Amino acid sequence: MERKKSFRRQKRYRRPWLKKCKEFLRQFIAFLFSNVGIILLVVGYTIAGSFIFMSIEGNNKLNIKHELINNRSMYAEKLWNVTLDMNRKGLDENEYLQRISEILTTYQHMLVNFTRRGHDGTDDLTTAAQWSFAGAFLYSLTVITTIGYGNIYPRTLEGKLATIVYAIIGMPLFLLYLSNIGDILARSFKWIYAKCCLCRCCPGVAKRRAIRAMKREQRMQMDYVSEDDEESQRSSESGKSSISVPPLGPRVSIVSETCSEDFKENDIQNIPVPVTVCLTIMVGYICGGALLFQHWEDTWSFLDASYFCFISLSTIGFGDLVPGNKIYAIEKGYWDFIFCSIYLMLGMALIAMCFNLMQEDVINTIQRTIRTVKYVLRCNR
Repeated sequence: MERKKSFRRQKRYRRPWLKKCKEFLRQFIAFLFSNVGIILLVVGYTIAGSFIFMSIEGNNKLNIKHELINNRSMYAEKLWNVTLDMNRKGLDENEYLQRISEILTTYQHMLVNFTRRGHDGTDDLTTAAQWSFAGAFLYSLTVITTIGYGNIYPRTLEGKLATIVYAIIGMPLFLLYLSNIGDILARSFKWIYAKCCLCRCCPGVAKRRAIRAMKREQRMQMDYVSEDDEESQRSSESGKSSISVPPLGPRVSIVSETCSEDFKENDIQNIPVPVTVCLTIMVGYICGGALLFQHWEDTWSFLDASYFCFISLSTIGFGDLVPGNKIYAIEKGYWDFIFCSIYLMLGMALIAMCFNLMQEDVINTIQRTIRTVKYVLRCNR
C-alpha cells in the first residue's frame, strides 16, 4: 500500500512539471513562428551557419596553408641541396638543369593540387580569408536565399554535406520569413501611403473623389430610370393595367459597390497601392544600394553596382561581381560582407512587399473591369 501511495505521489509531482514543460514549449514554438520570432530565427540560423562553415572550411584553409608553407620550405631545401652538390661534386650543367627542372615541375603540380583543395594564394595565417565570419555569414545567406554567387563554395566533404542539410532546412525558413515580413511591410506601407498620399490634407483629393462618386451614382440612377420608363411603356402597350415594381436588388447593389469603392478611404487596408509606386520603390532601392556599393568598391562603376544589386535581389546571382572579392580588399571586405548581407535581407523583404502590393492592385483592377463589363451588358439589355 505504501508503495502504491508513493507511486501516486510521484505521478502527481510529475504531471505539473510535464504540463509546465509542454506549455513553455508551446509558447516558445508560437513565438518562433511569430513575426519577430521568424526574424530572430532567420538571423540566428544564418549566424549559426556562419560558425559551422567557418569551423569546417576555415580550419581546412588554415591546414592547407600550413601544409603548403612546409612543402615550400622542403622544395627550397631540395633546390639548395642540388646547388651544393653541383659546387661540391662538380655536376654537369645539363644534369644540374635536369634535376632543377624535375623539382620545379613537382612543385608546380603540388601548387595545382593545393589550389584545387582551396588555396587562395595568400600565406595569412590569422584569418582564413574568404571563410572569415563575415564571409561565412554571406555564404550562409546566399545558400538559404538561393542566390549562390559561386565565388565561395565548400571544398571538403563535410562542408558539402553541411551545405545540403543547411539548405534543406534554411530555404523553407527564409520563404516563411519573406511571406510574413512582406505582409507586414505591405500593411505598414499601405498605412503610410493612405496617411501621406490620400489624406484630407492633400488639396482636393477627397473632394475630387467624392464628386466623381456622386456623378457616377447619378449617371447610373438616370440609366435605371430611363430603363424603367421603357419597361413601363412596354407593359402599357401590351394592355397590362397593373402597376409593376422594377427589380431594384441588383441595381442597388451595383450602386453601393461603386460608391463603396470610392469611400474606402476610412479602411486603410483596402486602399490599393499603384504599380508605379511599387516599381519606383524597387528602382530607388536598387539605385540607392548601387551608390553605396560604388562608394565601397573602388573599381566598380555605377552601372556595375546597379547590375550587382539587380542580380542579387532577383536571386540570379552570377557571382561575377561580389563585394570584397579581390585579394587586396580582404581587410576592408569584412564590412562589405556585412553590409551586403544586411542589404540582401532587407531588399528581398522589400521586393516581397512590392510584389504583394502589385498583386493586390492587379486583382482590384481586374475586379473593377469585370464589374464595369457586367454593368455595360446590363445597360445594353
